[in-house]
Amino acid sequence: MSRPATDVVKLLIVDDLPENLLALQALLRDDQLEVHAATSGEQALSLLLEHEFALALLDVQRSGMAGLELAELIRGSSRTMHLPIVFVSAADREHGCTFRGCEHGAVDFLFKPLDAYAVKSKVRVFTELHRKSRELRRHVAELEAARAAHEQLLTTLRKTEDELQRALTVRDEFMSMVSHELRTPLSVMTLDVAMRSGKLGKGDFAYFSPERLHSMVGRDGRQLRSMTRLIDDMLDVSRIQHGKLSIRRRRTDLGELARHTVADFAVHYRDVPLHVQAAAGIVGDWDDGRIEQVLVNLLSNGLRYGQGKPVLVEVGMAADGMALLAVTDQGLGIEPQDQQRIFEQFERLEAARSSPGMGLGLFISRDIVRAHGGSLQVHSRPGEGSRFEVRLPMTTEG
Repeated sequence: MSRPATDVVKLLIVDDLPENLLALQALLRDDQLEVHAATSGEQALSLLLEHEFALALLDVQRSGMAGLELAELIRGSSRTMHLPIVFVSAADREHGCTFRGCEHGAVDFLFKPLDAYAVKSKVRVFTELHRKSRELRRHVAELEAARAAHEQLLTTLRKTEDELQRALTVRDEFMSMVSHELRTPLSVMTLDVAMRSGKLGKGDFAYFSPERLHSMVGRDGRQLRSMTRLIDDMLDVSRIQHGKLSIRRRRTDLGELARHTVADFAVHYRDVPLHVQAAAGIVGDWDDGRIEQVLVNLLSNGLRYGQGKPVLVEVGMAADGMALLAVTDQGLGIEPQDQQRIFEQFERLEAARSSPGMGLGLFISRDIVRAHGGSLQVHSRPGEGSRFEVRLPMTTEG
């Protein structure tokens, strides 16, 4: 059975007599052996740079570069230092010749006249060793590749495990927050309903004075708005995660939108000064409902963490030609290491843990602004308040 082509090995023979080379080539003719012949040391060195040989047969008694000198050069190169060298010599078998050959790196000797069986046997041993070595290197490379793939797989699995654990943690925190955020308004409304039912059961209609009814309706409205906003935020998070956040553009006056939104807030936050500075003519192709949602989130944060100090809303043109919507408070400020984290879902500052909210407002706002082709950034220093800047392109991109 013939060997595969990949099992072909190369043999170098060096002799300054062409007839010796021809005779040796004829003796070594084999389908799985590729013999390269050189008549000089220089030619041999050139071949050694081009090919990987299993064995070199060097004639010791040559003119020009001696076989011993060539062997020394072969041993001195990192590329060929491990190449087995067999000396072919016409000298007698005295120990001095053998010793000198061993000193120069010979692993064996052949003496002229050559014995065909001995030559083939020695060549066969070294070529088989070369094949085994080559096969071993291939197996080592395959094992190394398998090990690297295994390490990569382990790294991927560890990363996936970490992501799964984080997802489970986020889920648990999410369920806890949802339960808390829904329980608060529901508890208030449940107590109110129980009290009203008790008054009605006792026929105490005087309890329901116009002033008290007005207060009840206002309180119920706030609780319902809180629950509705929570549900809307959760729906928006789901839409963002599935790439289905809808944007319905129309011509929108950003200054007018800001004034109306701040006016609605001022009705409910009479103790905190709210100011608007809006340049005229800032009109673009935006989803007014979504941009209002962003402004509501930024205003809510400014009022929540602004320590009761004035909050300023600005509308104008940025230096890069984009529309600018900014909300500035004079509150707690944000540490530098937290200024990117607050835009991730469910992320909140330590100082905000005791206040209501799920840490979704900035996450949703950032994606709404990105869906418009804009950006949302924060500029803040601890103790000096925060400024959130929204930049929006004036026209639809693409």
